[in-house]
Amino acid sequence: MLFHHHGYVSENPRTKPTEEGHSHADQLPDNIDVLIVGSGPAGMILAAQLSTFPSITTRMVERRPGRLVLGHADGIQARSVETFQAFDFAEPIIQEAYHLTQMNIWGPDPDHPEEIIRTGVTIDDETGVSEFPHLIVNQARVLDYFAEFAANSPSRFKPDWGWELTDLVVGDEGEYPVRVELLGTADSNKDEKKTVHCKYVVGADGARSLVRKKIGRELKGGQSNHAWAVMDILYNTDFPDIRTKCAIQSKAGSILLIPREGGYLVRLYVDLGDVAEDDGGKVRETSIDDAIKKANDILYPYKVDVKKVAWSSVYEVGHRVTDKFDNVPADSDDMPRVFIAGDACHTHSAKAGQGMNVSMQDTFNLGWKLAYVLTGLGKPLLLDTYSAERQEIAQNLIDFDREWSSMMAKKPEDFKDKDELAQFYVSTQEFPMGFMTQYRPSVLTEPGQSQALATGYPIGKRFHSAQAVRVADGNKVHLGHLHKADGRFRIYAFADQGGLAKNSEISRWAEWMKTDPSSPIVKYTPRGADLNSVFDVKAIYQDDYTDINVHKAPSLFLPEVGPYGIEDLNNVFGGGLRTDIFDERGIDTTEGVVVVVRPDQYVAAVLPMSATERLSELFDGFLVEAL
Repeated sequence: MLFHHHGYVSENPRTKPTEEGHSHADQLPDNIDVLIVGSGPAGMILAAQLSTFPSITTRMVERRPGRLVLGHADGIQARSVETFQAFDFAEPIIQEAYHLTQMNIWGPDPDHPEEIIRTGVTIDDETGVSEFPHLIVNQARVLDYFAEFAANSPSRFKPDWGWELTDLVVGDEGEYPVRVELLGTADSNKDEKKTVHCKYVVGADGARSLVRKKIGRELKGGQSNHAWAVMDILYNTDFPDIRTKCAIQSKAGSILLIPREGGYLVRLYVDLGDVAEDDGGKVRETSIDDAIKKANDILYPYKVDVKKVAWSSVYEVGHRVTDKFDNVPADSDDMPRVFIAGDACHTHSAKAGQGMNVSMQDTFNLGWKLAYVLTGLGKPLLLDTYSAERQEIAQNLIDFDREWSSMMAKKPEDFKDKDELAQFYVSTQEFPMGFMTQYRPSVLTEPGQSQALATGYPIGKRFHSAQAVRVADGNKVHLGHLHKADGRFRIYAFADQGGLAKNSEISRWAEWMKTDPSSPIVKYTPRGADLNSVFDVKAIYQDDYTDINVHKAPSLFLPEVGPYGIEDLNNVFGGGLRTDIFDERGIDTTEGVVVVVRPDQYVAAVLPMSATERLSELFDGFLVEAL
């Protein structure tokens, strides 16, 4: 965490200084740049990201009178924890969460088929695809952390509780072409009506999204005609793996068991079996007592004595996705004005732990693009890439979840062998963890002709962090942990063998980046702004950090920041202390390599250091030259 460059800070450094003229008004304004409908994970991460841009008027309406008390989602994949790091709360949420380290498989005992035994143990992330753990924590706490980040941001953002969307109309004229009708739902504004006009609206308002309906999109897919009861319980039991994630399959049905944070609570997904096509939703009336009895039948010869049910529900598995995530027809060149995200555009089962995780990535993708267009940094075509990128990811999720749900609903006798479920879980593990997302080549993503220069940073995938040693203080640092949710591009310059020599590739590249008229820094950094205000550029040398004098590094890597022009010494890294990022991430050590990472942490390009023209062309495609 960097601070003090604007003057001495004696209080919480996570509370950013406000900017004059950009305070968050108590009352909803008539004109809004971005209106977010819904305060779930998709809406809240978007609000948190946009809150760092105080010049953008961002508001969030939610029909509830206050914060979510009991969240339904609880699974936090490692990719989400990487994202939390960008918002400065990975460490505290890791401390309060339950850590999933393995999943145990239970099935019928061959000698006593009516009883279950443990048949396998699968380890979470055995290959080390992330340095962060797989967590279980209440969705409400995730929202709290995002809300705290937004409240401490320069805009001092806070949700507008107690407002329900009743109508939305997209016009074709004016600066604020989207008209939104709102109705008060809290005691303080009950039945009050208000009309606001918006530049953009984002519907993060769930599976029954009114925003989706108003722009003519619909969820397409179907039900699997299979029902599950889900319950969070306090219990006593003789089942030995009650504090370990388990997939349990017996003659009586299936259970997915998820231990919850705090050490005492556990979540059970209990298989209620197939549902008749003419059921008409009656299965949802299954009583909690019936669900508990079913759980005990499945667990036999073990028993669970439920002392309290904290929350429960019954649902039928559905797999649905919309064909597009904005209001613009596929054959139109119009600029999108309304977007949908999360459950508003894709729904699936809860058992793969994907709903909250994928929803947050939807709007982490969208947030910086809206900010760039609204601040004049980016071209409007940036907004077209949101639906193009995220709809495909949602469809991949639906396909995976359909297969995983079918596996969980199988009867034990239908498996080819007892290890089939465990093998499927291990072989597909990277997908639910969030690491199989790969954006296709586009205006934002290079085709990958130079991928061989950095094989550990696949273009279109998230930046896989690794450690290097910060020269200024000798600290081992995960580079990815320095990537904050501030809307900046990260450019990592991995030095050639010439290192700090004046004629080395990295020295020549650094001079070009800072001074050449075709350099993205020269072209796109707003006049009068800090050198690193749009592009956060870091140098990683092959030399041992003890052999590097940070002050000998090119001035590009030592930008003067803040009102006092303080030199930032934190951007130069080397090897040593048992780190070798070049070897760990397959980075070419001869000619120098540039890795470009988007504000949402996905790799946009891998380039030879000599390919300055290609670097310029990448940003020329979607940025607006500073005046």
